[in-house]
Amino acid sequence: MASWALVTGATAGIGESFTRLLADNNYNIVLVARDLPRLEERARALEAQYKISTHLIQADLATDAGCAVVEQYITSNQIDVLINNAGFGLNKAFTMSELVAEQQMMDVLVRTPMRLMHSTLPGMKERNKGIVINVSSVAGYIAGGSYSAAKSYLTVISESLNTELAATNVKVSALCPGFTRTEFHQRARMSMKGLPNFMWINSDDLVAQSWSDALKGKAVSIPGWQYQLLVFVIQTLPRTLIRKVGMNLRAKQRK
Repeated sequence: MASWALVTGATAGIGESFTRLLADNNYNIVLVARDLPRLEERARALEAQYKISTHLIQADLATDAGCAVVEQYITSNQIDVLINNAGFGLNKAFTMSELVAEQQMMDVLVRTPMRLMHSTLPGMKERNKGIVINVSSVAGYIAGGSYSAAKSYLTVISESLNTELAATNVKVSALCPGFTRTEFHQRARMSMKGLPNFMWINSDDLVAQSWSDALKGKAVSIPGWQYQLLVFVIQTLPRTLIRKVGMNLRAKQRK
């Protein structure tokens, strides 16, 4: 029986890199995103290059209906790998942003991964096999507003599930990238001026590291020496200082 992987946010950036890595490992792929033309383009490219099968789900994961469509597919089909990658960013401080926008971000970054894991993991446990990777962020280690809070949830729930399922062959891991060359910052209208070039990470490289770490059973994957060092420093400094640095960084990104 062919193995299937499901990737949310599959048409660009980290999600697109995951689709190519998984296809190269002979997985058929369920691609989930809002933009149907880009989904169709990605599917054609994967099928032509890797000779795999694909299934497309056009869904807005900021909506209950969009999330439900993916849940329904999962409960009716065997999913061997789940990549919770769909992203959402805001370029306003919490007190300045619209409540509906804050809610949509939480729906994409927290509610959807939670619901999709809840749909996927029972089948993986029954088969005693499966991989879940939640795309979190090193931002989850700082105090940078709602985005940091949402990513912190993804990291902690991944660590918790990794421990809960340690006696099984089901692996759950959080990918915590730093600044990655994708569309994310442009789409969120975040200014990245002044960021040293060495702080940028290639999407394909970090995805390869994440996959390797997940297969090894690691609960958290932090690709790049610079971000491994950064997280170590963050965890040793006083939280009062981390809060100030995190909020100042977010303020600069909004300019």
